[in-house]
Amino acid sequence: MKTITRTDERILTADIFDRDAKPPRPQLGTVHEPGRDIPVYRECEVLVVGGGPSGTAAAAAAAKQGADVVLLERYNHLGGLSTGGLVIWIDRMTDWEGQLVIRGFAEELFDRLPQDAVAGPPQPDWGSQDAAKAHHWSFRTAAYHGVVTWSPTIDPERLKLLSQEIVIERGVKLVYHSWACLPLVEEGKVVGATFESKEGRMAIRAKVVVDATGDGDLFARAGAAFTNDIEEADVHHCMNTSWLFGGVDMDRWIAFRSGNPDGYNAFMAGGREACGLFERPFVSWRNDIALFMGPRQSGYSALDVDDLTAVEVRSHRAMAAHLAYYQAKAPGFEGAYMLQSAPQIGVRHARRLKGVGAVLRSQWPEGRALPDEIGVSPAVSPKFPNISIPYGALVPETLDGLLACGRHISCDRNSHGFMREIPQCWITGQAAGVAAALAVQAGVQPRAVDIAQLQRALQSQGVFLRTTETVEA
Repeated sequence: MKTITRTDERILTADIFDRDAKPPRPQLGTVHEPGRDIPVYRECEVLVVGGGPSGTAAAAAAAKQGADVVLLERYNHLGGLSTGGLVIWIDRMTDWEGQLVIRGFAEELFDRLPQDAVAGPPQPDWGSQDAAKAHHWSFRTAAYHGVVTWSPTIDPERLKLLSQEIVIERGVKLVYHSWACLPLVEEGKVVGATFESKEGRMAIRAKVVVDATGDGDLFARAGAAFTNDIEEADVHHCMNTSWLFGGVDMDRWIAFRSGNPDGYNAFMAGGREACGLFERPFVSWRNDIALFMGPRQSGYSALDVDDLTAVEVRSHRAMAAHLAYYQAKAPGFEGAYMLQSAPQIGVRHARRLKGVGAVLRSQWPEGRALPDEIGVSPAVSPKFPNISIPYGALVPETLDGLLACGRHISCDRNSHGFMREIPQCWITGQAAGVAAALAVQAGVQPRAVDIAQLQRALQSQGVFLRTTETVEA
């Protein structure tokens, strides 16, 4: 077990647990798959593969821009890790001054979610450095470095429904229970993808494909360059399956944690001894539901089916062990019960695109709006200014016909720690969707989209962008 401490470049503190031993996989030869003709299910202008935060934003944005869109999703819902992964704590959407910089599609979601589906600090408190307010919200995942932030928790079922209804309202052809297999590539250009469902294998032809798989499945299989330099001691590169406990009283738990630090430390030490893998609870959108986003497990690959299975097995066993210990030892958890384990595994990192641009650690101190800025991310700490997200981070170095969005965009390992978060995925997804639609309308490749036109279109959809002059002023 490793314990990661909070620094100016790391918001989260967490214990990280090494993998179990992995037996070698036997080498059993191969089988021959004969060639076959695959029926074409649909033709469209923009195909979005993956309905997580970035894919949902991409499909909604492309359709709003006037494109004919198909959204392909392997599960029975949209939202990805923000819903099916139970990552219902949405990371910081305000900067350290309290300005809302994660806007556009993200802002529309929160404007339309029911009030009882969202929990977080009121808008007048965003950016507050009042000690009492910061103390209160620090135990509710909404204050860091003594600053209150807009980082709410949400009802995952409400977000599933709203995400679905938005894309349907805009005329997107939504296809659930369908897993993309291989990109269709002609002369170095992606022109669609094949997918598997209960009907067997079919294909979708498209003028532009948006890879929102989270793991870069399509761009990797199409031959685009990528990196997967996972840092095993980094909480941002671990895996786990999240879960919810019902029947709790989180106010009582927070009173214990904040009012009795010695008792809390003893509780955590006892939990590590009793359970091995051990994690503290987070608040949710309700006082009677606790969220567990760990224990975070290191050394497993999101691209290895045996590793994925091992993480699921360990996580579900940890859920049962946690319930027994919390019921016996934790104030507010005496009547706790297993409410739900996430149907989607919590993958934080697999591949990252090598794009024509990138979000880089070296850019953090500059605070400069890049010429091809398509979004702005809050910095990881108040010592840094806001961080510019370039369009080039979505565009492969050489592969045409495809854009990437979400946690696998072009960035270095440090920047990936926040670029993989849900608000940033909404940003890059919306940019990819708008850019894909503009590429189709102009009859050009995504890399040739007019940047000024893209920026105007994003601003018309409510995205927060800056100009170089504004930043310098």
